[in-house]
Amino acid sequence: MPTPTIVRAVFWDFGGVVLSSPFDAFNTYEENHSLPSNFIRSVNTHNPDSNAWALLERNDVGPNEFDSLFATESEALGHRIPGADILALLSGSVRPEVVIALDAVIAAGYITACLTNNVVSDDTATQRRPDVADVMAKFDHVVESSKVGVRKPEPRFYEIACELAGVEPTECVFLDDLGINLKPARAMGMQTIKVAKPGPALDELALILGISLSA
Repeated sequence: MPTPTIVRAVFWDFGGVVLSSPFDAFNTYEENHSLPSNFIRSVNTHNPDSNAWALLERNDVGPNEFDSLFATESEALGHRIPGADILALLSGSVRPEVVIALDAVIAAGYITACLTNNVVSDDTATQRRPDVADVMAKFDHVVESSKVGVRKPEPRFYEIACELAGVEPTECVFLDDLGINLKPARAMGMQTIKVAKPGPALDELALILGISLSA
C-alpha cells in the first residue's frame, strides 16, 4: 500500500473563500433590477474561455472594454447589464474565521498561497482596503490571473502556483468556492475542498492537516 503524501502547502482562493462570495451581491443586484436569479452567473458561463469575464481576468482587456463587452454579451442573452455595474459588486467582506484558520495554518509551518482570478484596476475599493491588504500580506505567494496571463481553471495556473511554492500538486490542499476550479487541481493530484460555507470547509481542512483551526 503506497505511503500517503505529506501535505506541505495550503492554497486558498480569495473571493468566495477569504472574502464573502460576490455571488450574493450578484443575486441582490438581480433582485433589485427585476432580473432572473443567477442571470449574471449564466452570462459568465457562456464561452467561458473567451467571454468578457475571461478576457478581463487574463488582463486581455481593461475595465472600460469590459464595460461594453459585458453589456453586449448580457444583452444577447436577454438583459443588458453594464460591465461597470458588475465590477462594483466584487468587493466582499473578509471572513474572520478564515483569517484565524489561515493564521493557524501558517503557525503550523505550512506553505501558503492565494490563487485568485482577479482584474486590473488602478482605482478599486478592494485594492485600497487595509483589511484586504493585511490578509494578502500573510500569504507566502500570491498568484493573480491578471499578472500571470492565465486563469483558473486553466491547468497552467496551478502549475505556476506549485512552481512558486516549490511543491508538487500531491503535496497541496486547495480551497475554492467553485467546483469548476477544483476539478483540474484534483486531476493534478491536489486534495480539494469546496467552500460553500466556511465552517464545514474549515472543519474538513482541519481534519486533513490534523490541527486545530479555531481561535
